[in-house]
Amino acid sequence: MNVLVTGANGYIGSRLIPTLLNKGHRVYAFVRSFSQRIDPRVTVIKGDFSKGQVELPDDIDTAYFLVHSMNQSSKGFDEKDRQIAKNFVVSIEKTSCKQVIYLSGLVNDRCLSKHLSSRLEVENILAKSKVQLTTLRAGIVIGAGSASFEIIRDLVEKLPIMIAPKWVKSRCQPIAITDVIAYLVDVLGHSSCYGKHFDIGSDDVLTYKEMLLKLAKLRGLKRYIIEVPVLSPKLSSYWLYFITGVSFSLASSLVESLKNDAVCKEESIRKIFPKKLLSYEEALERAFQKVEQNEVISSWKDAWKEARLNCNDQTVLEAPSTGSFKMKAQHTFKKDPKKIIRSVFNIGGKTGWYYMNWVWDLRGFIDTLLGGVGTRRGRVARKDLKPGDPLDFWRVIVADEKNGRLLLLSEMKLPGEAWLEFSVKENNLTLEATFRPRGLLGRLYWYLLYPVHVLLFNKMAKAIVNFS
Repeated sequence: MNVLVTGANGYIGSRLIPTLLNKGHRVYAFVRSFSQRIDPRVTVIKGDFSKGQVELPDDIDTAYFLVHSMNQSSKGFDEKDRQIAKNFVVSIEKTSCKQVIYLSGLVNDRCLSKHLSSRLEVENILAKSKVQLTTLRAGIVIGAGSASFEIIRDLVEKLPIMIAPKWVKSRCQPIAITDVIAYLVDVLGHSSCYGKHFDIGSDDVLTYKEMLLKLAKLRGLKRYIIEVPVLSPKLSSYWLYFITGVSFSLASSLVESLKNDAVCKEESIRKIFPKKLLSYEEALERAFQKVEQNEVISSWKDAWKEARLNCNDQTVLEAPSTGSFKMKAQHTFKKDPKKIIRSVFNIGGKTGWYYMNWVWDLRGFIDTLLGGVGTRRGRVARKDLKPGDPLDFWRVIVADEKNGRLLLLSEMKLPGEAWLEFSVKENNLTLEATFRPRGLLGRLYWYLLYPVHVLLFNKMAKAIVNFS
């Protein structure tokens, strides 16, 4: 079967594609921006439904609609999602597609949040298409790299005592990412699922407080949750933003949605596809196993911020050579180059940046105050780095461990664009910082911080070598 997967480099799409390939399907991966993470066996289609209709292959049998823009902005995402859905419908109707499969949220309450209302509106737009729609409605998805898992984990591991708003009493029915992927594949081409929507969730119905305490118990941590009725949605959003790795726009949307119970109202899909689903504790255990074994296939942080890249697929692999300031730091060594390369590829996250980590933490904290990503995201995996991975407040562009090259693009709030490249050749480690300023402020930023960067990068190069 010929299958189109939109949002192919997102958290769900990255996990769905390998399963489809293993079952013998031919996969078209639809992406908005550059990615080296997609399996080379698929046919990549680059486009953006938010900008208009897209020409798709005629021979598509089924399409997965896994696109949404909530993570990009808390304002106007519903209108953008509406436009994306309409353009997708027009585009897919020009093909031979027989089924569209949409992963939505549990929308069973009468008074829905803006986020959930948008999901339901998108579902209604897709349902009006000539192509048969199958909708799977899921609540909290638990898996290594999922936003829900990372948020719960951050809260529990960072806060011995939590001052929590009343939404911790809201109920939800979590589901393991493996079961979500299984259902997405189960309904593929299944005619009895055409024109229907299904709620999917495990057997566990828990409050968010219970979910936090169960994770704490699993990790052997003693945690206390104090409920207060006065924490406003905005304060709750800031609470999530500063403690966890989510952006403020995502935190705002999530907090608003937490007022709704995310519980299945019907379970008819279990009669069509009878199976035993993982419990919440089993999903947590599996997620931690994947993290500890360095097998995090995808993360909710994988989505690219195209506005920050502002470059095409070819130029993104190199820092710009024109209109930019550059600075180099070098250090020679007599050790095995492979050890130096390993240290370079272990950088960031819990390992830190080898020299003056407090400066990196301070810069990340300032970036967080300015509304940036800060250093809260850490790394996707403890050992490996792949193109597209977030790395504190950087994005991995090139990760060529064999040839000793690592190129990072900054996602901090800056008056310009910044790249940092590590290169190990023979017995020499080179760090090259590139900054493309934006206006006078960008130039002032470069010159004011130049002495700090000279000291920092030279000492860091030496520290990496000594650490190896």
